Amino acid sequence: MEHQEKAPEGNLSKLMEFVLLDFADVPHLQGFLFGLFSLIYIIILMGNGIIFLITKLDPGLQTPIYFFLGNFSLLEICYVSVTLPRMLTSLWTQRKTVFLVACATQMCFILILGATECFLLALMAYDCYTAFCSPLHYPLVMNYKVYFQLVAGSCISGIPVQTGQTGQIFSLPFCGSNLINYFFCDVPHILKLACGDAFLNEMLVFTVAALFVLVPFLLILVSYGKIISTFFKLPSATGRGKAVSTCSSHVMVVVVFFRLGLVTYLRPKTQGSAGTNKVFSLFYRIVMPVFNPMIYSLRNKDVMMALRQWPCKYLSSLKN
Repeated sequence: MEHQEKAPEGNLSKLMEFVLLDFADVPHLQGFLFGLFSLIYIIILMGNGIIFLITKLDPGLQTPIYFFLGNFSLLEICYVSVTLPRMLTSLWTQRKTVFLVACATQMCFILILGATECFLLALMAYDCYTAFCSPLHYPLVMNYKVYFQLVAGSCISGIPVQTGQTGQIFSLPFCGSNLINYFFCDVPHILKLACGDAFLNEMLVFTVAALFVLVPFLLILVSYGKIISTFFKLPSATGRGKAVSTCSSHVMVVVVFFRLGLVTYLRPKTQGSAGTNKVFSLFYRIVMPVFNPMIYSLRNKDVMMALRQWPCKYLSSLKN
């Protein structure tokens, strides 16, 4: 399937639309991909939705780490819902065009939710650090009021910065082709379509990325550095086993999240690697939210116990 939609001479912003090619290079797989991604979306909604519900309803999971986990699952649902429904609509209707305002809105939500996810992972690492390095002060440091404020701050902090960055990017003049060889409106691909020198915008993107990605990542490294140091000082194997059980799931998610993010956005965007970049991005944006609930439930005894007991508790509450 070849698209002949080209922007006429002049400024593309007058046309107010882009063309997202997504899977246009495999037209014979459109139906299969629609079914596959529909199934993935349902699994994401169910898996993360169940984790969110049990962390809010189960009395045994009313601790800060599970409060963060529940909000992380809700964030995953929102994150995927910004991109996947539009992709499914494109596969079903074969309509690839997206209005400039819709494209800017999608990018803005992606940036805000991505920044929130980075900060939330950092908060979960800090919670692990506080629990194992300062257990006596933990009830005072981490209470409902504190971690509610921390989560709210993580959600709100990125809104003004990422909204301003999106506005600055889409205030650029666009010219030439309006084709985006990607699944959604992302910063690097939009900047490629801008006319003139976008150096200042690229530097702004780099600065914001350093603020919202590098800073949380460094906080995570510092937290786990302290945890590892304390881990080897624990006198009993039981204490070490509890530490591994509680933090291992978070470590797995952090490693996969940041590693795939770095590969996706720092990998050289050469012409020959365009298909590979799309595969990495697809895995990073869509497949990861499928595995996160499995990682947290299979590696955590408390979550597994709550999952086994929750249907019985729910049915008994209905009878009463």
